[in-house]
Amino acid sequence: MLSGRFRWRDYRTAGGGRPVKRFMDSLTDEEAAAVVAAMKEVAEHGLHHARHLRGHIFEVRAFAARRDFRVLFSKESKFVLLSLSALVKKTLKTPQGELELAEARLADWRSREARRT
Repeated sequence: MLSGRFRWRDYRTAGGGRPVKRFMDSLTDEEAAAVVAAMKEVAEHGLHHARHLRGHIFEVRAFAARRDFRVLFSKESKFVLLSLSALVKKTLKTPQGELELAEARLADWRSREARRT
């Protein structure tokens, strides 16, 4: 977790998988540091350091020497940002499939959270 105004949480599948963590583990140290720094910026300074995509989905933009990255997330409470999906940036627009995946994960997360309360 990053400290600051917000805390980051990873989306977890029903089986306990953490897709964003798995993605981060696949990056070089330099790339992972760039993504973490971008996430920290949002955690410390708020959503105006992210880009709103649609609905409840935002993205963090991270830039490393050779590749650019995006982390799709949602603000889940006054203090929690939920990372939903991460990708290597290859096109000008965030791919539709990636947006739909983030929305599906958010819906899954919220339905499982609702059952717990």
